[in-house]
Parts: sequence; C-alpha cells; structure tokens
Amino acid sequence: MNVVVVESPAKAKTINKYLGSDYTVLASFGHIRDLPAKDGSVNPDEDFAMLWEVDTASNKRLKDISSALKDADTLFLATDPDREGEAISWHVLDVLEKKKALKGKNVKRVVFNAITKKSVLDAMAHPRDIDTPLVDAYLARRALDYLVGFNLSPVLWRKLPGARSAGRVQSVALRLICDRETEIERFIKDEYWQIGAELNTPRNDKFTARLTVFDGDKLQKLSIENAESADKMKAMLEGASFNVGKVEAKPTRRNPSPPFTTSTLQQAASSKLGFNASRTMQVAQKLYEGIDIGGETAGLITYMRTDGVQMAPEAIEASRTAIKAQFGDKYCPDKARHYETKAKNAQEAHEAVRPTSFDRTPDEVKKFLDADQFKLYDLIWKRAIASQMASAEIERTAVDIIATNGGQTATLRANGSVIRFDGFIAAYSDHKDDSDGKPEDKADDARLPLINQGEDVAREKINATQHFTEPPPRYSEASLIKKMEELGIGRPSTYASTLATLSNREYVKSEQRKLIPEPKGRLVTAFLGNFFDRYVEFGFTADLENKLDRISAGELQWKDVLREFWNEFQSHVEGTKELRVTNVLDALNEELAELAFPDRGDGMNPRKCPTCGDGNLSLKLGRFGAFVGCSNYPECKFTRQLSKDGDGENQAAVSNEPQMLGKDPNTDEDITLRSGRFGPYVQRGEGKEAKRASLPKGWAPETIDYERAMALISLPRDIGPHPESGKMISSGLGRYGPFLLHDGMYANIESIEDVFTIGLNRAVTVIAEKAAAGPGRGRKAATALKELGEHPDGGKIAVMDGRYGPYVKWEKINATLPNGTDPQSVTLEQGIELVNAKAATKGKKKAATKKKPAAKKKTAAKKPAAKKTAAKQTAEE
Repeated sequence: MNVVVVESPAKAKTINKYLGSDYTVLASFGHIRDLPAKDGSVNPDEDFAMLWEVDTASNKRLKDISSALKDADTLFLATDPDREGEAISWHVLDVLEKKKALKGKNVKRVVFNAITKKSVLDAMAHPRDIDTPLVDAYLARRALDYLVGFNLSPVLWRKLPGARSAGRVQSVALRLICDRETEIERFIKDEYWQIGAELNTPRNDKFTARLTVFDGDKLQKLSIENAESADKMKAMLEGASFNVGKVEAKPTRRNPSPPFTTSTLQQAASSKLGFNASRTMQVAQKLYEGIDIGGETAGLITYMRTDGVQMAPEAIEASRTAIKAQFGDKYCPDKARHYETKAKNAQEAHEAVRPTSFDRTPDEVKKFLDADQFKLYDLIWKRAIASQMASAEIERTAVDIIATNGGQTATLRANGSVIRFDGFIAAYSDHKDDSDGKPEDKADDARLPLINQGEDVAREKINATQHFTEPPPRYSEASLIKKMEELGIGRPSTYASTLATLSNREYVKSEQRKLIPEPKGRLVTAFLGNFFDRYVEFGFTADLENKLDRISAGELQWKDVLREFWNEFQSHVEGTKELRVTNVLDALNEELAELAFPDRGDGMNPRKCPTCGDGNLSLKLGRFGAFVGCSNYPECKFTRQLSKDGDGENQAAVSNEPQMLGKDPNTDEDITLRSGRFGPYVQRGEGKEAKRASLPKGWAPETIDYERAMALISLPRDIGPHPESGKMISSGLGRYGPFLLHDGMYANIESIEDVFTIGLNRAVTVIAEKAAAGPGRGRKAATALKELGEHPDGGKIAVMDGRYGPYVKWEKINATLPNGTDPQSVTLEQGIELVNAKAATKGKKKAATKKKPAAKKKTAAKKPAAKKTAAKQTAEE
C-alpha cells in the first residue's frame, strides 16, 4: 500500500482512479500550516527562525495521512509543480517527520504538469527529492512578506489612521495605479485638428484619405493647432484637383503568439471574456483538476501557473495533426514553431497553458462544461493550436494623393489592408488581448478599391475635425498585470491575490473594468512614497524578485538575502518613530493637492477656506482616516471628505457654514444643509438635541431644497394602519437601505424614492410577500445559488445568496466569499477550504473562551484580541 498526498479532493479523486487500489490518495486542502498573525512569527534575532502554526482542520488532515501511513510502504508527495506546491510538500514532510510518522517509510516527490492517466503514471515512475532551493525561495518570500507587513503596517496605523496595511508587492502595485491617476489629473489637453477627404475613383468607388503634407511641411499629430489653420487648409483642398501620385502594395506576414502563460491568460480572459484575475484562475483550476467527460474524469488543461511559453514535443506534434485535420494541410507550416520564454524565473515555469488533448475540441466538450469553463477552455484551446499554425499573409496598401491648387500642393494618404491568407487567424485573433480600453483605429484595416497611379480622382467632401489629446487610460486588471510583468514585479502565482488584496483593503475599486484608487489608497501610496520611497520603487522590488529567483535556482542563500534586506529596512522603520504628524501632513498636502484641493473653477486659491475666508485648507488625520479641514479650527469648523465625488464648488457650498433652507412648521426650528467629515447632511435645530439626516446615496447637495430636506428629516414616515392588524406601517432609511416596518417585521423596498412615495396598498402587498418568504429582516430566506456537493465529513455544501452577499454554507458554518468572487465559479474544493477555515477560526474562539479565566477588568481582557485583529490585517497573500 502507498499513500499519495495532493492539494485538493477533486485532484485526489481523479488521480485515485488512475492509480488503483494499491494507492490511497489524500488531500491536504492546500497549505497545512502558516505563520500565525502575531509578533515573533519570524525572528530576525534568531537567524530568521519561523514559527509555524497548524490549524484545526489541517490537524485532522494530517492525522488522516498519519493513520494511512501506518500500513503503507511509501509516501508520494504529488502537490503542484510550482513553488507553492513544493512548499506544501515540504510542510507535510516536515510535520510528519516531527510526528515520527515516517519511520521506515520511503518518501518520494512526484510532479506532473497535466492530470491525465499518462502524465500521472509517467510521474510516478520518475520520482525525485524535494527541491530544496525552491523551498528556500518560498521561505524567503514568506519571511519577507511577513517582515514588511508586520513592521510597516504599524507605522501606517500610527502615522496615518484609517490605513489598513502595506505589503512588499501589494504597495508597489498600488503605486502604479495611483501614479496613473495623478498623471491623469495633471494632464493638460492639447487641441489639434485632422483633415480628411472623401474621394471618388473614375470607377465611382469611394475611399477616404488623410492630409499628411501641406506646402512641403510634413504634418504631425499636433501640427494643426486651431480652427483658423484648419480652415485655411480645408479651403485650399476644396478648390484643388486630385491625382494619384503613388500606389505601393507590400505583402507582410503576421505570426501567431505563443500559447498562454499565467499572465497572458489573465490578460486575454479580462479583455475578451470580462473575467477578473481571480475568476480566471478559479475556472482554470477546475479545468486542470479534472472534468467528468462521459464517465471519464480528466484534466482538460495543463498546469495554469506558469511563465513558460513552450509546449512538450508530443503536444506540438498532436497540435500539428489537429491543424491538418480541422483546418487543412496549408494551415500547418513545414516546421514546428518553437518559442522561448522571456520570464526571469525558470523555476516558475514548466509548459505553457495548453489543452491536454487537442482532439478534445471546445465543441466536443461543451456539453460537459458550465458557461465559464467553456469560454476559458475555448480561449486556451484556440490560442494553443493557433501558436503552431501558418502565418497570416496580409497585403498592406498605401496610396498618396497629390492635391494642387494654384501654387499650393498637399499630399493625402489612404491606407488599407487585405488578408490574402488568414493562416492562424482562422483559429484565433489576439489583437484585443492587451487592449487598454481605448477605441481602436480601424482605418488601416479598411479595404481600398482599385486605384491606379496617375489617374485623377474626384473630390466629394473635405472634413476638418477637432480633437483633443487624451490622458493615459486607467489600468484594467489586464493592463496592470502586463505592466507588473514588464517591470518584473510579482510572479504568475501572485498577480490574482495581489489584486484581490488591494480590493479587500478598499484601496482600489473597479468601475467598468478600470482600476480607480480610493482616497485611502492614495494616502498610503503618498505616505510610502515620501517616507519609504525605496520600498515602493519599481527597480528595488524587481531586483528583490530577481534575488528570490536566484535563490530558487540555487545561486543565493535565502538567509543572506533576508539579512541584507532586514538590516536596512529595520533602520528605516526605526527612523520613522521620530516622524511628526505635521511632517506627514505637509508631504501629503503637496503630493495629493489635486485630490484634496480641487480647482473650484472661480479663479480663487483652492486651498483658501470657503467658510472663514482667511484660513488655509489642509489634510487632517482623524480616528477614521484623513479629511480636509481649516487651519483656523476650532474657530472655523469647515470640514470636507477626502473625495473627488463631490469636489470643489459643491462641497464648498455645503460647508459647515449652514445653508438655510426654511423652518419646521411644527417646531419653528431652522432646517439647514451642512457638510461634515462624513459628507453632506440636513439638520433641524441646534445643539445636542438637533436632529440630523445624511443625504442618501445619489442625492447631490445642490438638489436639496426645503421640501426634500423636510421629507428626509421627518423619517420614519407613517404610511397608514395595516387593514388587518390595525398597526401602523412606516417607511425609513436604514443602514442597509430603504425599508418598511410593520409590527416588528422589516421588509426591503426597491428605491429611496419609494420611502417617500409608496402608498398603503403597495406597502401591504410588500409586507405580505415578506411574511410569506419567512423570517429575516427585509429579505427572503437565503436561496442556494449553486450546489457544490458533499463535504468529506458529511453534509452538503452550497453557495447561498445572503443579505450581505454570497457565502458558502455547510451545516452551521457560513463562510463569506472573497470580494469579487463569482458565485458560479466556486468549486467544491474552494468551498471546503472556506468552511474549514471558518470552522477552525470558530474552534479557536471556543477554545480561548474555555481557557480564559474570569476577568475582573473588562478592558484589560479585550486588549489581546484587539491586537490580534489588527495583526491579521498585515498579512499579504
């Protein structure tokens, strides 16, 4: 009997079918231990000793493995073929050795790049030892991330309240996003004009040409600066005759791109499918681990965390056979194509991401896949087969038209292209894979009619169009990953988790697939850029990544790299202890001027206080983060949120100088519109007894009049007595949105406007629907979005539609899905990991409660828990 350990139960199930009854295949459910989120988990004073902690769920898994080993001869460690997979195998081996569970047992490490019967059996026949340099690289990365997080984050908490954490790669990625936003804010538009002509051949075929030379001067993009210049050129062309000066056709060849790496797969899935990086990797994981195809379970793609672009020789041969069968012999070049990786870390890479069998076409396996799995498999299959296909043959044509008017001449150019042989484009077109969201210029792709040199063409119309230069576009996930890869920041296995961390920390938000830095994120970046600039420099981070790669290649000792980093980093952190808040604010005021003090459009100094008139606005640090306030505080109480959403004029209009709207007819108190640190609000009366109500989302301050303010301040609103119970039905605005209330039962209603307009009949209907739906405040009983399957310990696991978002449910355990996770993409293995982690957390809390002695001082008892909660925020995946 032999024991095989893999990461996931799905992978275990598939492999067990291949190996048969002589093998017991068990899953570790990912990493079995990690550094606890507390001080001292990495101790530089003890040669960077690392304190590992095994959670409750992993202890059970290890116990199962130990029990299985009692009757076994050999332990096969068959985790994934990358750094993280090697680390999991090392952790399992280390724990089992300490448990003395391996006495007299053989231990072998096996890796396979695809979960197919052939790949698995070949790997089992060719075992190796644990790759120690690769494990050392993992240890170095984990230690660095811990040391940065647990030393830099507390500095942020002390000097920049509201900041959550900093991280070695996370903070550099955030800087890229914030730098782009600053570049956009500081961009100055330039006006320019373009002149085009709509022309007609003697055969009455229409085409367009663009002015490129005027009176001997070659025109650049910004050469025509204003309407006056454009009108002069347009007038000349409107009176000109046109003759074809030159026709030049050049054949070109376009070669296919290599198969996907992790980063190019994420970029293409984002641009073509709209998937974020996490969703792409979740779906790819399922395709890799195995799909039931007509009774046979097989992995459909090779391992998806790689930066290699080559395919195995047998895969290349299989692809060439498939090309001939499905596209024809002319689509298969005489020689196979070979690609070389540009990645800096060979240890990350094996093969490119490709289908395990080119015979499994997307159409053939579609019925076995869900929608996301099919889309991604289709993308991977087409890109891989296209990489071995013939080049596309394209004829590009350039035509110069000479315009003559008296003594003036001008040249216009018409461009076009024709695909003479589509080649690999028949399978896959990659022109949008790295799209940054800007509209594409289709002019060069247009097909030109027959145009002969020397012939006259007729003018139909001359167009002069005004344009303005545009700032660089915000990063999408795809373009950010591409930029990080170009700079050498992060590695394939880290991109998705880095982006998820930025979102979870509320440093970045995504709108229309563009990454926009939140004010909190820009504050952190500005702080780090001024006081820890070395550690958010692109070059420094890339150099450190290169050193980590050299560790994995066995060229450097991992503790030497840690010592070099720690000595300088520690002294830098110590130096900030003397940093005064005034120094921080002075730096942030200058760095974030466009965000904190936007131009109000009145020609006045944007830092002049709009309330008192002689104070200067400055960033202030409060308990909940930064805000804008007046230097004359407390005499002037002007405050404003640090946000671009209600900038400049509007925010000044609703400063702490109350804007009188009217009087309450019942109390004769003033109704005023004001602005506080948390945004605009309306207020009735003065002092502690004043009633206040924040403006609902979507209500702009300039739209608030007396009637709207009275409606808001008068909430909750009585709608009328219920016809059956006789008890009042009321409407209001709560923390989770608009609601109805009747006899202690809440029911959600659709919009804020309904709070003020809904009638009794509709309210009764909503209340009745709520009562029929069952218990819960304003919502139906949670419904299952996706059934995942059975938990190994018994009981069904499902993704549920919860009040606060989707979550995974198993028995009495509810585990919230990470931000941005598509509920339909969650796999059984991911669900098990989430609920097991949640169960382990609950187990720790129960154990702590049992062990905790009766505390006489409540405040003292709470401090350790608060410290631990804060510590957890520093971990960077």
